[in-house]
Amino acid sequence: QVQLVESGGELVQAGSSLRLSCAASGLTFSSYAMGWFRQAPGKEREFVATISGSGVLINYVDSVRGRFTISRDNAKNTVYLQMNSLKPEDTAVYYCAADPFLGTIRRSGAISYWGKGTQVTVSS
Repeated sequence: QVQLVESGGELVQAGSSLRLSCAASGLTFSSYAMGWFRQAPGKEREFVATISGSGVLINYVDSVRGRFTISRDNAKNTVYLQMNSLKPEDTAVYYCAADPFLGTIRRSGAISYWGKGTQVTVSS
């Protein structure tokens, strides 16, 4: 049974940093591209970042490029999202996703596995 468990979300002030983690189990982690999505209140879930199984290929949505960094530790079956210079508009539930194909995550397609999310709230 595949499980993706996010952690690290909390209430912070604008300009702060947070690091989200997603621990994966039940899958061959290095064979999966991993991604982060977010959903703000009243909005659709949106793609944030993705990283290939090897960690070589990385993509970001324009609104976070230069502020957020996705990384992974295949030895720990964990993917991270380092978020710097946080803004109130970054407030959302952040979800971890896993799929064999990076393109599927990047296109927000029929992704194989999802976590349950972690809340990030950025106050102004």
